Amino acid sequence: MNKSVDIIIPTYRPDESVVYLIKKLLKQTYPIHEIHIIDTETGIFPKKLKNLSDKIRISKIKPEQFDHGGTRHEGAMQSHADIIVYMTQDAMPVNEYLVEELVKAFDNEKIAAAYARQLPNSKCNVIERYTRAFNYPEQSRIKSLKDLETLGIKTYFCSDVCAAYRKSVYESLGGFEEKTIFNEDMIMAAKIIQSGGLVKYVAEAKVIHSHNYNCKQQFQRNFDLAVSQVEHPEVFQNIKSESEGMRLVKNTMIYLIKIKKPWLIIKLILQSGFKYMGYCLGKKYGQLPMWLIKKCTMNQRYWEKMD
Repeated sequence: MNKSVDIIIPTYRPDESVVYLIKKLLKQTYPIHEIHIIDTETGIFPKKLKNLSDKIRISKIKPEQFDHGGTRHEGAMQSHADIIVYMTQDAMPVNEYLVEELVKAFDNEKIAAAYARQLPNSKCNVIERYTRAFNYPEQSRIKSLKDLETLGIKTYFCSDVCAAYRKSVYESLGGFEEKTIFNEDMIMAAKIIQSGGLVKYVAEAKVIHSHNYNCKQQFQRNFDLAVSQVEHPEVFQNIKSESEGMRLVKNTMIYLIKIKKPWLIIKLILQSGFKYMGYCLGKKYGQLPMWLIKKCTMNQRYWEKMD
């Protein structure tokens, strides 16, 4: 019997690209029961979205209500599907087989989560293009508790840019944390693996998704990453992520030399320095005044709720 699938997409100021995304999802080979768009109200929303299909459901929330974990969890609690697929509004399916490839992973009853490969868009810079290839290789992989020795923190890696979850397991583990700065996907993957379940990286399921972050944005994102790790010691306390970051930097340097663009190493070192500074400061966020935290974070609203 086919597993039923719902897709949940949080949106903020959606434009025509979201209309295109929904059209691509409606053409998937695997039948989708419902596409639930959870829109943060800003007054900007393409009217044509509502009329694309009767499979589309639109919910509205206030900006102050949005939370990376909580909003997605609320969407899950409103779903009756066997499989929940989360996507971001800037992720674009490469072809019509995205959902089919993700759902295939769940033929293995022990797999509770599966996430897609992210490919760079046409405007992606050289360094970020390599980072995508580093984090999302051509080979699929199933991850379990035994991989901690070799993969370290990447054992728990998962991305809600495009990820699917077995609803029954998701619920049994309590779902996403309802208050998270971000990283709800990785925290959930850790819960799954620590409980004896499996997480699959599905290289055959592909989306176009990348960012050309500047140094300030790299700093802010890694500040928030560190905050999420400090707030969840049950997942991250005994696992170091710095070594994985160093491996990425070294491999990127080798790649830049190989493609005869060694001058980009200066940019790489600068960006990596900002990443590391943001990460180190985020680890000590509890010692920082709120005004400074708000300068360092990418997620202002998370901290405004604490004031």
